[in-house]
Amino acid sequence: MTASLRLGPLLRHAGPTTATVWVETDSPCTVRIRVDGAVTAASETFTVHGHHYAVCEITGLPEGAALPYEVFLGEDRVWPEPDSPFPPSVLRTTAPDGPTRLLYGSCRRPTGDTPEGVVRYGPDMLRATARRLAREEVDGNLVLLLIGDQVYADELEEPMRSFLASERGPDAAGGAPGDEVVHYGEYAELYRQAWTDPPVRWLLSTVPTLMIFDDHDIRDDWNTSEAWRGAMDGRPWWRRRITSGLGAYWVYQHLGNLSADARSKDPLWARVRDARGDAADAVDGFARLAHDEPSSYRWSHRYDVGSVRVLMADTRCSRALGEDAVHEGSRSILGAEGHEWLDENLAGGPDHVVVASTVPVMLPSAVHHLEAWNEAVCAGAWGEWPRPLGERLRQAMDLEHWGAFQYSMRRLGDAVGAAARGERGPAPATVLFLSGDVHFSYAAPVRHRHVAGGGTRITQLVSSPLCNQLSAGTRRIVRLTASRAVHVVGRALTWLARVPGIDLSWKLDGKTYAGNTIGEVVFEGREAEALWYHASEGGIDALPGVQRRMRV
Repeated sequence: MTASLRLGPLLRHAGPTTATVWVETDSPCTVRIRVDGAVTAASETFTVHGHHYAVCEITGLPEGAALPYEVFLGEDRVWPEPDSPFPPSVLRTTAPDGPTRLLYGSCRRPTGDTPEGVVRYGPDMLRATARRLAREEVDGNLVLLLIGDQVYADELEEPMRSFLASERGPDAAGGAPGDEVVHYGEYAELYRQAWTDPPVRWLLSTVPTLMIFDDHDIRDDWNTSEAWRGAMDGRPWWRRRITSGLGAYWVYQHLGNLSADARSKDPLWARVRDARGDAADAVDGFARLAHDEPSSYRWSHRYDVGSVRVLMADTRCSRALGEDAVHEGSRSILGAEGHEWLDENLAGGPDHVVVASTVPVMLPSAVHHLEAWNEAVCAGAWGEWPRPLGERLRQAMDLEHWGAFQYSMRRLGDAVGAAARGERGPAPATVLFLSGDVHFSYAAPVRHRHVAGGGTRITQLVSSPLCNQLSAGTRRIVRLTASRAVHVVGRALTWLARVPGIDLSWKLDGKTYAGNTIGEVVFEGREAEALWYHASEGGIDALPGVQRRMRV
């Protein structure tokens, strides 16, 4: 039987002379990549839970090139698709001395820009970006960062709910709700539905893309606290769900983040690639261990492009969730190993250092103080009786960003300060934090108490969502959190809970924006400019325009 392409191709990690192409097929086969008419890579598929994949590493490419490519399964060409309205997909290699553009965003519902979808969720900015780039000449290095909630595994659209209803027997999910995925095959279908929309499929085939998960890739509020985790572990279907979610994430998102060298050192890759038959047991065992012992695997990854160092930080799976106030660091957003990795890589040398953290580091100050106060109360700052109330408030209000991990804020402040003072090599021109998650966009210039002005510029940039706009009522709440009055209340609460100060301070630059956006940062030399794109009107032909721009 002739194999066909089920998902992809996705252009993933790209270097100066290399490019990575990921595909999913409907049966085992040999996947060949032909670049400019010559076959330059061939890979056999591997199998996980009955699904078949290939990761093709193309080497020996010229620097800074954009070369059209084709995908063959066996002898059959399956990409580009006949009569595609989009330009040929290209393999983009990086130019070490070239300017760099980073596109970034999070939180996307796959609506296809239907009239109903636009009314409910707003225009799909990933689709709009595909239409924009199909019309533009792209110069320099272009990379897309998808920083969380690439899929919503716990809040399903109708096509996915219909799939679950048709696939599950009456007890197949072990009592899980009908609007959440549980099994690996269900995750596979979730990714297929998210990434086969034609404009998005073309975009992912032609722009190198790096990814990192946030909570909805697994489940809302994933690893909010030790209490949350304990409650989920008590649900009969959760063990299967977390195993499936982490295993599918490794296959669909994480493998392509890695260079060929990093992939060769991955403890799971060789077992999966060389497995005889289905590697499901190996992937499931790995995923269970990653959940049970977060320090057993590092999901964070580094990418150097042009003069920019990109650090994609795992702020979800690796969290340390203890509430032991005596042992500092027992509760941290990165875990001990994650902080060590960030300390090692948040260093001087590059002109620009970008930390992609799915949850913002610098929230509107009122929310930051509320989260810091809540963490202190949950840890016993006001005695034992308020702790359960604090925990309920934490989960009800999603108080689980960096502000709720004050040890991590202090440790991050130390790392940023050392890099900006030139203690870890030549100081970068900028340290930028790119984030999503919160469903509104803003910029926040940051000051460090121990860094003189006029040196390294530190800024938090948030762009969210790609396609999941806030309701009108929630937008009013967002505006309220940025008010002076709420800020004063937040400061008073942290003072009453005796929360220590930190070395970082910030203030929002302008107002927050609650519509769907995709962010872009353009780097040239030691200069950087941030832009936010939006689509004022939805629909299948909507093109994005610049909603805001600023020097950073």
